[in-house]
Amino acid sequence: MHAHFSTKERILTAAEELFARHGFAGASLRQVTAAANVNLAAVNYHFGSKDNLINEVFRRRLDELTERRLAALQAARAGTHPTLESLLEAFVLPALNLATDRLGGSAFMRVLARAYAEHDQTLRKFLSDNYGHVLKAFAAAIHDLMPDLHKESLYWRLDFISGALTYAMSDFGVVRRPPGRTDDEHRRQAAHEFVRFACAGLRAP
Repeated sequence: MHAHFSTKERILTAAEELFARHGFAGASLRQVTAAANVNLAAVNYHFGSKDNLINEVFRRRLDELTERRLAALQAARAGTHPTLESLLEAFVLPALNLATDRLGGSAFMRVLARAYAEHDQTLRKFLSDNYGHVLKAFAAAIHDLMPDLHKESLYWRLDFISGALTYAMSDFGVVRRPPGRTDDEHRRQAAHEFVRFACAGLRAP
């Protein structure tokens, strides 16, 4: 790995951790440079501005998450009888795998939760421009299975589902892993409970 790459990664990792802890407004570029052990010139060189640094923290994780979700969705739709459960698993499992990833996935989930909580218009626009198509793809697949659910209701419900998923994954969740259960079992249980909950919400009259 050459230095150029590692500097950029180091800055992103430090920024992610600090944004998770202090929020976007609360974490200064000076804190980021100190934590990443680089100077401000390096941040400006790689990212140009704080807004762009915030965007890149999201891009680093969401590009991969999007790819995995859409691949899982495609696989679910290619099956003989796609069910609502299989479509929602395609949405939920890749996210839960990222959330429990030892390499900072849980810090990223807290950052994502902050994106929901802090009404940062620049960030909202960046996220909807770059990742809005994911929710649309899932909405279309669900609509095929449930053509009678009004489009507007479907979007409301999917919005609630993504918000609940982000909350559940951001470490603030109330359900702690019981002693004697592995991370993997806990994750599978979480996915199972979440999918049942989301399906019930989508199927509500």
